[in-house]
Order: sequence, then C-alpha cells, then structure tokens
Amino acid sequence: MEEKNNWKAWLYLAPVLILMAVFTFFPLINTFVISFMKDYNSVTGANSGFTFDNYGVVLGLTERIEGSGVKDTTFVAWGKPSALTNTLIITFVTVPISVILALFISILLNGIKACRSFFQTIFFMPYVTNVIAVGMVFAIIFGDGGIFNRLFGLDVSWVSQGATWGHAMVVLCLYIIWTALPYKILIFSSGLQGIDKQYYQAAKIDGASKTKTAMKITIPLLSPQILYITITSFIGAFKEYNAVIGLFNRKYTSNGNVPDLYTVVYYIYDKLSSGSSQLQYAAAAAVILFAIIMVFTVIQMQVSKKRVHY
Repeated sequence: MEEKNNWKAWLYLAPVLILMAVFTFFPLINTFVISFMKDYNSVTGANSGFTFDNYGVVLGLTERIEGSGVKDTTFVAWGKPSALTNTLIITFVTVPISVILALFISILLNGIKACRSFFQTIFFMPYVTNVIAVGMVFAIIFGDGGIFNRLFGLDVSWVSQGATWGHAMVVLCLYIIWTALPYKILIFSSGLQGIDKQYYQAAKIDGASKTKTAMKITIPLLSPQILYITITSFIGAFKEYNAVIGLFNRKYTSNGNVPDLYTVVYYIYDKLSSGSSQLQYAAAAAVILFAIIMVFTVIQMQVSKKRVHY
C-alpha cells in the first residue's frame, strides 16, 4: 500500500518536476557548461573546446581578443565604478538600512492600536506599484528642476546625463530602499503578531523600558523573520537591475562610453544582447554571481545558528 501511495505522490509531482527540470535545472546546468566553452555560438552550438578564459575576460585578467592588449574592466575594476563594485555598494548600503528601517517602522506600527490596518496599507502600497512608474516619479523628484532641488535650494544633477556617479548612486540607493521597505514591513508586522503578549506583560511588571523590551524580547523573538528578510534582501540586492532601468533607463551617468551604472545583472543582460559571441561571457558572469550569492548565504546561515531563536 505504501509503495502504491509513493507512485501516486510522484505522479502528482510529475508536472511540477518536469517544468522545473526544463525551466530551472537545465538552464542552470547549461549556463555552467557554456561558461567553460571557447568561442561558443548559441545558434549552432559550435565551440572551440574547454577554457577558463571566459572567466579571465569577465574578471579583467585576460585580453578580450588575444593579442589586442585590451582587457574588459566593466565587470570588476580597482579605483573606478564597475558592475561588481556598484552591486556591492548597493547591497551593503541598502540592505542594512532597509532592514533596520522596516523593523523600526513595524515596531512603531505594532504599538498603534487605532487605524493600525490603515497605516499598514499605506506602507504596503509601494509594493504593489509598478517599479518603472516609481522610478519615473523619483526621476521627476530628483530632476534638475525637480522638487528636491527646489526644496533645498540646490542646483545638482542627480539623475540626468550630467550627474556624477556619486549623486546617481545616492538616488539609486534611496530608490531601492523605498521600494524594498513595504515587503519587509509586512513580514515583520506578521511576526510581531505572533509574539506572545505574556512576555510584554512580564517586562512591564519588571519595569523594563520600551527600548530594553524591544532589544531583549521583540528583536530576539523576531530573529527568524530577520534572518529570512536579510538573506532574501541580500539575494535581491545582488540581482539588482530594475532599479537602474526604472530610474535612469541607461547604463551611464555623464559619459555614454563609460558604463558606470552597471550592476552585475545589467552586465549579464548587456552581454546577452550583444550577440551569440558574447554569450559565454554572460554565462561566466552569471556563475560568478551565483557563487558570490552562495558564499554570502552560507555565511549568514552559519552566523544565524548562534543568533536566531526559534
């Protein structure tokens, strides 16, 4: 009977497993294989054999065309903006700020009894708003004659083609934080509803302050949600692409020949759209991105073993 039920279970799972095999597992394996192919042609599948040069080209260690002396410094470069540099800045600036802000707002909302649902709805609205539409609004606010400049009496180019890399990154980080807050607030608010009120009652009897209650009760009991949000936020930040398109609709600031607004995923998309001769470099960059995300995820999981309370 048990063996018969197993067959039924596999039969029910078969459609999902087939779809995952075709659209998830095969592309992952194929991308890994292509990243090691020399002179790969996506149309015919022809290649010149196995090589590590694709990774060397992406990392700027190998010449793009043998003997040309030209190396690609758009993915990683020292002392100037590059895809990896921009992605790391976005990740390590926006993720901590957005997580802390979302946690703070959630705790404040949880302490409001009147109109709590109304305020939660207000904070959640940006999550269901089109990303491109939000980007257009930010572009208007931070435009040369926009509200931000007028409000503070500034004459600064933030998002136009005359903007500096630093100004553009400030607006980009603000935009990403704004769009990331609603989902985090929703998760933290749900977690707060699940905390037993007896803990707060005991803390009140002991005369604990609100700050101490938050640090000793709320945050430790929210640690599973904090871990989940942190990991997914890091993954999302490393894959950032929509924000650059929605806000700037280009890959450069003041110089069209210098792609200083590149992110890693933007770099991959550009290589994919550059023709079949660039596909192996896109695959190599995708594998490098996968490895980076995996390393950071493993580190966070190891740290969480001592910090997360279930």
